Amino acid sequence: MRVVFFGTPAFAVPSLRGLLSAAYDVVGVVTQPDRPQGRSRSELLAPPVKRAALEAGLPVLQPERPMGDVFSASLRRLQADVGIVVAYGHILKPEVLDVPRDGMLNVHASLLPRLRGAAPIQHALLAGDGITGVSIMRMEAGLDTGPVLHQVETPIDPADTAGTLTDRLAVLGADALLEALPLLADGSGSWKPQDDALATYAPKIERSSARLTWDEAAPRVERRIRAFDPAPGAWARLGDVEVKLFVGRAVDGRGAAGTVLSAGETLVIAAADGAVEVREVQPAGRTRIPVAAWVHGRGVQAGDRFA
Repeated sequence: MRVVFFGTPAFAVPSLRGLLSAAYDVVGVVTQPDRPQGRSRSELLAPPVKRAALEAGLPVLQPERPMGDVFSASLRRLQADVGIVVAYGHILKPEVLDVPRDGMLNVHASLLPRLRGAAPIQHALLAGDGITGVSIMRMEAGLDTGPVLHQVETPIDPADTAGTLTDRLAVLGADALLEALPLLADGSGSWKPQDDALATYAPKIERSSARLTWDEAAPRVERRIRAFDPAPGAWARLGDVEVKLFVGRAVDGRGAAGTVLSAGETLVIAAADGAVEVREVQPAGRTRIPVAAWVHGRGVQAGDRFA
């Protein structure tokens, strides 16, 4: 089976490597262009999928947008039987989806039709879901609306962050993909249409949506801290300094919302109902550090208030 692979971030790398380990003929990789990095923005950083593809000696295409006659012609020359899409980062148009003989499969990090869209992992944590998983679906013109060939579930641990859950689902997605491809190849799989009436959506996370609101109950604030760890980081303002908060958990406590109840090895901050204990912070312009180091250096104390 000749495979063309579309993917960009580290989440997609286990699926690409899984295909290679299983001896699938990956005839090409499509990923996003190298992007500037660092404060000077003078160096270009290749996406993780490109680095993995080059290590394996695979041809790489990096269109700014996956459209147009030139890109379509390059894709057709690969003569792929199937396309595999894992967190590529662009919506593919029908003229691209129709190029591989058997269409395109997507590894999606939710149990569809729940949490269609760009950020299912973060939204599963925000919602307080106890279970999530991966879906192997056929791509079509709609947003994650295609029929599902295979799904695998996994529980969400109470301490999971977006980072830990992403790592686990990346591996689970690769395993599910390798289970699904033989079903596609021999026609033994059963395609299950999605029930649109049960669909929920997980839009892209913007920085503004990661700002903490202290007039929420502590469990909700905790979920926001976990959902935005490591990026973009749940943040609040203490005086004139923006601070990202990490490793939070709901605890007992009472006070005006946003007030620091104690500051030492951890910060305990009052929410509308209960409080949140935080163990790591990242002040603007600095690296992520333990709370104790920041409290000692800045002089944070009980009674200070986050806005």
